[in-house]
Amino acid sequence: MKTLASQSALMDENHRAFLEELLGTASPSGYETPAQRVWVDYVSEFADEVTTDEYGNAVAVHEGGGDVEVALAGHGDEIGFVVRRVTDDGFLKLARVGGSDKTVSRGQHVTVHTDDGPVYGVVGQTAIHLRNGNGNGEEVPDVSKQHVDIGVEDGEAAEDLVERGDPVTFAQRVRDLEGDRVAARGMDNRVGVWAAAEGLRRAVALDADAKVYAVSTVQEEVGLRGAQMVGFDLDPDAVVATDVTHATDSPGVPAGTQTGLELGSGPVVARGSTNHPAVVEAVRTVADDRAIDVQIQATGSRTGTDADAFFTARGGIPSLNLGIPNRYMHTPVEVVDLDDLDAAATLLGRFAARAEEFAPFAVDI
Repeated sequence: MKTLASQSALMDENHRAFLEELLGTASPSGYETPAQRVWVDYVSEFADEVTTDEYGNAVAVHEGGGDVEVALAGHGDEIGFVVRRVTDDGFLKLARVGGSDKTVSRGQHVTVHTDDGPVYGVVGQTAIHLRNGNGNGEEVPDVSKQHVDIGVEDGEAAEDLVERGDPVTFAQRVRDLEGDRVAARGMDNRVGVWAAAEGLRRAVALDADAKVYAVSTVQEEVGLRGAQMVGFDLDPDAVVATDVTHATDSPGVPAGTQTGLELGSGPVVARGSTNHPAVVEAVRTVADDRAIDVQIQATGSRTGTDADAFFTARGGIPSLNLGIPNRYMHTPVEVVDLDDLDAAATLLGRFAARAEEFAPFAVDI
């Protein structure tokens, strides 16, 4: 393993490249292996040990030397589609993987990820001139009724290229917007696993006394499955699960769902339900001490993240959902602010480095 002095500058220079490599590697739920390899390769440069389980959950460890253990987690999977069947005419019919949005899929470039390499196609959309009423007021068909055109003449030709069960994702385009904002498919949740890895790296650089895990889970988008597996295997004193959360600062967000969360105003500390009060307080204390701006989000019943699986594991692991504000979630153009992401990684690293100061993480009764 490289020394901290020799590796820290290299990682600082390459952290954007790491994010882009994650974004450029498709990982729909159940098909995360290529992206998990990217994550494992990155954390192997500074972790004391990296392990994976039978389904591909990945755990990197900084041994520390103290008595406290904390985990910094994110999920490595993304939403997408899967080939459900091939028609006699050679078109591909789809099923959803996770919460894919039928309103944004038609007219998009897609990639079918086969064992023999990528096959490119488009989700068909009948021209507006040919639709009744020029498309006004029409209902969007379910994903199961949409189709992918890969350019072949018939079903036999299509089946020479793809087979049922091949995963499908929107074509990736990572674009820098103005300032520090970036748009891409799958920010949910490449930013979370990036933050977990970078949080570990920064905890290592701070020579954290605690044993610190960084975790990249699988199959969050289909039911928090990977976190359930990891929560059974690990027994940390606290878990911080980083995931995207809705920035509601763009036009069109219904008034009843607005939270006041904004891009560029810092990572989001959730309060209520899953989120353990002692972990919330610890993370907010670290943020205050380091002058890291954070936003607060109320979660009355659940977070909808891996934190919901971790906090009930092993009789209860004190957990927190740390959010990265994200516009246009579950579309091909999710937008985040890199300042929020970098601040989240710093906050995670600093929290891990001070974990022994805050433990035990328990309510006072």
